[in-house]
Amino acid sequence: MKTYSAKPSDIEKKWFIIDAEGLILGRLASVVATRLRGKHKPTFTPHMDCGDNIIVINADKVKLTGRKLDNDIFYWHTGYPGGIKQRSKGQILSGQFPERVVEKAVERMLPKGPLGRTMFKNLRVYAGTEHGHEAQKPEVLDVASMNAKNKR
Repeated sequence: MKTYSAKPSDIEKKWFIIDAEGLILGRLASVVATRLRGKHKPTFTPHMDCGDNIIVINADKVKLTGRKLDNDIFYWHTGYPGGIKQRSKGQILSGQFPERVVEKAVERMLPKGPLGRTMFKNLRVYAGTEHGHEAQKPEVLDVASMNAKNKR
């Protein structure tokens, strides 16, 4: 018996749309990362980008459990002395770009390196319900019905 290894011509990508309203952030991110990676397919090959294209809408209405709105803090440095900056997930969700919380959660679940960056480009996250991908005819992926714990 031989191990199957997908070629680029064998890979078939689909488009899926996920409504994030009321979903738990970490559970949503793990489902999206699995779909982007392609691990749900029987033709999964670790060194190929065989995942699907994912559209996440209503990213500003995602839920966080516990005190994560206040206690989970993103840090970055400006490059200048004393230039450490910080912002909590609650501040980002109520700010100008709330979709960045979902993007960062998914990005950190993907592999690091060139393949992970390629997979991350297949993710589109929108704060509202509007998206410009109607021409791709995305299928609806109901994450809330996969597990009762996924929704709050």
